[in-house]
Amino acid sequence: MMTEKQILFAFRGDSLCFIHVLLNALDLDEHGYGGQIVIEGEAVKLVGEMSRPEHSLNALYRQVREKGLIVAVCKACSAKMEATAAVEAEGLPLVGHISGHPSMAHYLAEGYRVITF
Repeated sequence: MMTEKQILFAFRGDSLCFIHVLLNALDLDEHGYGGQIVIEGEAVKLVGEMSRPEHSLNALYRQVREKGLIVAVCKACSAKMEATAAVEAEGLPLVGHISGHPSMAHYLAEGYRVITF
């Protein structure tokens, strides 16, 4: 079993791209490779959308949430994209290590390998 943990930084705010973040996070987690997610950039807008039961990604999003795989949502981008209320309503951690944004170096120091989407 590989010991290196993977963390997925998702920047793109389009569902067709984000489905791969959710699927890969679940797959990595299932196989013991980590699979944590940091939601950054325009992807923060998806939190409010995916939380709605009728959204196409809702079931996958709920699986990821139940497993605790979303470890950070960008504080600065959430404010800029007017998504803070939705992120807080979902109980996701707003993180801003560097000028309001999550730090890749922070996760590298914790032994993660950073993968971007």
